[in-house]
Formats: sequence, structure tokens, C-alpha cells
Amino acid sequence: MKRNKPKYHQIIDAAVVAIAENGYHQAQVAKIAKQAGVADGTIYLYFKNKEDILISLFQEKMGSFVEKIQQVLAGKTTAAEKLLLLVENHFAMLSEDRHLAVVTQLELRQSNKELRLKINEVLKGYLQLIDDVLKEGVEKGEFKASLNLLLARQMIFGTIDETVTTWVMNEQKYDLTALAPEVGDMLLNGFSIR
Repeated sequence: MKRNKPKYHQIIDAAVVAIAENGYHQAQVAKIAKQAGVADGTIYLYFKNKEDILISLFQEKMGSFVEKIQQVLAGKTTAAEKLLLLVENHFAMLSEDRHLAVVTQLELRQSNKELRLKINEVLKGYLQLIDDVLKEGVEKGEFKASLNLLLARQMIFGTIDETVTTWVMNEQKYDLTALAPEVGDMLLNGFSIR
């Protein structure tokens, strides 16, 4: 019910900015409230604590991203095309919201073990998308039948994730989305001359 209210999303968006600019540990609830333009107490009508804000933020952003990707992939006929679109959209989403890129690539990683487990739970929907593309590629004969799906998924997600992290660590000085075709090509074709 709370998620349907405008202030919920206002607080989520404010939390992305406050955490990106101050770091998770320095982004007190008061800073998030100020960024959102609400009273400190209003935060607690929607969230239990700062950790709940961080998890909710990731659920909201990742949930909407997975929905968007599903729509983009619908109707595409090849697994290769779907994989390329997945890379392009991942890079585009974070390029368009640089604060979110800082939060997902840096701040979520500094959290405690319990928080990381909750974040990993949220990530499952995205990883399932990758799995589905890989399985489809194997079933249609685009990818080799002996493909280790778990390892392939780890390589895809790890490559995408590390590419974004490097971009964030380099203060986002170059065009991340321009790298998508090359990253996609390397994932699909490797390095060897055929």
C-alpha cells in the first residue's frame, strides 16, 4: 500500500541521491528526509530504518529494470540479440542515473552480511533473466549444448557489473553505453579469430 503513495517514491529517489553523495554510513535519515523535502518522522511512516530504505530502493529500481528488460526482450527472436539488449539496457539505465550507479556499484557492496543477503535475494529476478536467455540460446542451437549455464551467467553478470564499477570508479568520464556492443561481442564470440 505504501509503495503506491507519491512520498514513498520521493523518499526512494532522495535516498539514491543522499547515499550517492554522502555514502551509506554518512547518509543519515535526516539527510534523506531533507533531500526528499519531508519531515524526518515521515520517513518512518514508510520505512523501518535506513537499511529498509536501502533494500526498498534496490527492490524498486531493480524491479522496474527487470520489468523494462522483459518488455524490451519480448518479441526478439534470437538469444544473441536478447543478450546484447540486456547489456545495452543495463549500461543505459546506470548511465542515465549516475547517482544510482554509485549506490549500486559502491554503496551496496559496503553493507553488512545480512544486508548483502537481502540484496542478493532482490538480484535473483535479474539473474533469472540471464538464465532464461542462456537456456533459450542452448535450446535453439545458438549456444553450444555443453554450455555451463551457471558459469556463463556468472561471466555475463560479472563482466557487466565490473564494467560499470570501473566506469563509476573513473568518475564516469567516458560513455558507458558506447561500450555495450563491444562487451556484447566479447561475451558472444570471445577473443579468438574464427
